[in-house]
Amino acid sequence: MSNPAPTDISYDDPQRHAIANRCTWVSVVVNTLLTLLQIATGFFAHSQSLIADGMHTLSDLICDFLVLVASHHSKDPADEGHPYGHGRIETAASFVLGAILVATGGAIMVAAAIKLQNIENLPPVAPLALWVAIIALIVKEGLFRYMLHVGERLRSPMLIANAWHARSDAASSLVVTLGIGGNLLGFIYADSVAAILVGFMIVRMGIVFAWEAFQELIDAGLSVEEVDSIRQTLIDTSGVESLHELRTRRMAHRALVDAHILVNPRISVSEGHSIAERVRGRILKSHPAVSDVLVHVDPEDDIDHDSNAQRMPARESLLIHLAPLLNGLPEPQRVVFHYIAGKVEAEVYLPHNFFEHGTALVQAEETVAGRLADNPYFSSVSLNCLVIPKQL
Repeated sequence: MSNPAPTDISYDDPQRHAIANRCTWVSVVVNTLLTLLQIATGFFAHSQSLIADGMHTLSDLICDFLVLVASHHSKDPADEGHPYGHGRIETAASFVLGAILVATGGAIMVAAAIKLQNIENLPPVAPLALWVAIIALIVKEGLFRYMLHVGERLRSPMLIANAWHARSDAASSLVVTLGIGGNLLGFIYADSVAAILVGFMIVRMGIVFAWEAFQELIDAGLSVEEVDSIRQTLIDTSGVESLHELRTRRMAHRALVDAHILVNPRISVSEGHSIAERVRGRILKSHPAVSDVLVHVDPEDDIDHDSNAQRMPARESLLIHLAPLLNGLPEPQRVVFHYIAGKVEAEVYLPHNFFEHGTALVQAEETVAGRLADNPYFSSVSLNCLVIPKQL
């Protein structure tokens, strides 16, 4: 995954919400003025297509307010009811925007088809309607480019979807412009044919946005390229021997990662935790779109490991089963268990004075080895000396 461009706004930037709101309010003001202008002019200039385009612009206003509501709630931090935050409010809004695009495009196609069947009843259009349609086309295209620029800087699917909705309205304004121009030139059927083509493009665009949002809502993973990049970061981390499992899912403009890493089974819990924290830190640093990483440490690359571990007794029971093997030896100062290959390897730490005479250690090892034969729990027992600095 490539690093964001210098012009991108960080996900954690406090200005992010303000920039998104400012962009949407610009769209609200522009669409309000255009709606009034198009409907009023269409009524006095006898242009049904311009009135329809004004209603299309009105749908943009509805989308703008939807974006404002979603943007307001999606910035809320995680809480007890929403432990992963409220980012998917943006996803739900993107899905609704896609559905509105589909409905709008379908309505344009139906209206155009009706016009084609009633060409002889179409009234003449006043030239004023053409100028208003051209103005609407220019303004809508400019609004699209502005909103798309802001959406890409913020990497917000919701803002980008709303920008493309503005482009769909610009496309319908283009159809109206061509239709009115054709009407004035005597080709009264031109606007209806073009409207059907553009309506189809709008429907296709809405399906794409709704489908992408739907995929996120059902926890679809990141792209193959993004997953491969995260996998390489995991494997390259010191202490990670291999990757056991990797899962990803999107959360609006962020991503969540679950990873099972394989480490040396004989390291301590604290060292395994340290490796997991290094893995988490490297992913968050190298992949800015990732908001959180859950790392599970595995001691074995074995699909049966979890079931084997569950069948083995807990520590308290293992200590009871270990006691007969250590009968006659000093009380252990520490015991470490390693669950490996369906059995347990025990590291037993004895007092330092027990190792002063090598003969005692050799005899103890032979005795324990004899007792280990066919033991159902332990595969090996190592006798160790715990050395600590003297207190001054």
